[in-house]
Amino acid sequence: MSQKPEVWQRGALPGIDPLLQPVAHALLQAREEINEYMDGFPSALLWERPAGMASTGFHLQHLSGVLDRVFTYARAEGLSEFQFSQLAEEGSDSAEGYTVADLVGRFNHQVDLALQQLKNTDINTLPDFRGVGRAKLPSTVIGLLFHAAEHTMRHVGQLMVTAAVVKSS
Repeated sequence: MSQKPEVWQRGALPGIDPLLQPVAHALLQAREEINEYMDGFPSALLWERPAGMASTGFHLQHLSGVLDRVFTYARAEGLSEFQFSQLAEEGSDSAEGYTVADLVGRFNHQVDLALQQLKNTDINTLPDFRGVGRAKLPSTVIGLLFHAAEHTMRHVGQLMVTAAVVKSS
């Protein structure tokens, strides 16, 4: 891993409100770490489940999917059929077979979309109610955005440990 300062230590990101900087910093940090850590990772190991734990492929799919779903709820939108199909696919290969580059690229794209949404988020809406899922579980715009950031970082850590274990086996 590189020794440069973490994203949050490099200063404010242009176009993103100070209240949303921590979310953007976390997502960019996750992207940097995933891109660096997955460089050279063999696609043949994507679906290995050491000790029955979630696979590296699952974490990559889940990272993209959660960002997509949570940011959709933050916009007060429901999930699409495509999003439901992506959710159902999490943890398994596609019919065509995924490469590491496919899954990392999908995550990078979701981070780009999330950053654009953060730039366009009216901070006056941060305390607004947002229902999550079919049950409309209670949250807020800021609650969803914060959850997206912390959930992403949690799975990055899990992905890194899983990838290290399967590479060493």
